[in-house]
Amino acid sequence: MAKTDKRRPTHEQKRLTGDIARAVQAALDKKANEVVVLDLRHTPAFTDFFLVCSGQNARQVQAIADSIEESLREAKIRPSHVEGYGRAEWILMDFFSFIVHVFTPATRAFYSLERLWGDAERITVSSEPAAEDAPR
Repeated sequence: MAKTDKRRPTHEQKRLTGDIARAVQAALDKKANEVVVLDLRHTPAFTDFFLVCSGQNARQVQAIADSIEESLREAKIRPSHVEGYGRAEWILMDFFSFIVHVFTPATRAFYSLERLWGDAERITVSSEPAAEDAPR
């Protein structure tokens, strides 16, 4: 009897679209580290997605958050709420259907959102183009 592959889809298997994809690209444009999208649609969550990423220091965390906000503002999307911008250890941006979390590495490790929301589908995002996007 053959075993079935029960792994969850990776970035190469599942494409992000719409506003969440725009936010991911804005984070990558500012060199965000460890970019992960948690798909919460099949969990008892209050939003559809979490975008979780890290910057190396407070200045980069703010730059990532600024880039995301600016990119979404161009699409006429504004956050309903932003927390933590001043301290810049953990900036939370609520866009209703998704929430952006931009951390410093130490704060991300301490709060461990990926572990806390372990039932969510994890979509690891790479700055490398997917195979079908690569130039031939």
